[in-house]
Amino acid sequence: MLLARVILIVQILALAGLGLAYFIRPHEMANLSGMLLLAPAAATDVRAFYGGLQIGLAAFLLLSLSRLELMRGALMLLVLLYCALAMARIGGLWLDGGTQQTFNLYALLLEVVSAGLCFWALRGLDRD
Repeated sequence: MLLARVILIVQILALAGLGLAYFIRPHEMANLSGMLLLAPAAATDVRAFYGGLQIGLAAFLLLSLSRLELMRGALMLLVLLYCALAMARIGGLWLDGGTQQTFNLYALLLEVVSAGLCFWALRGLDRD
């Protein structure tokens, strides 16, 4: 259970930090991946989707630390989300010519590693 808690805490810190960064500085954060926010509506969308969604997910993960059943659900959710992100990113890299997309290759590595760690922690909870 300690491994699951540590992984969830790391995920909480990363998601809350990134969510706040996207909410507070949407132009700069979007620019890291090569996106340009050319209209106020685009900045608002990035604040809501990249900022708000990650902050909300971090809040759920924080809540999940209080009960074992919620920890299982949170880890399953993270495995599903990171696998979906990785599969969509692989599809995008294939469709858009990914050999020169350093940002997306690093993001893919992070998603695959995160999915693996969350799955490992989930399996550890099932053995306890």
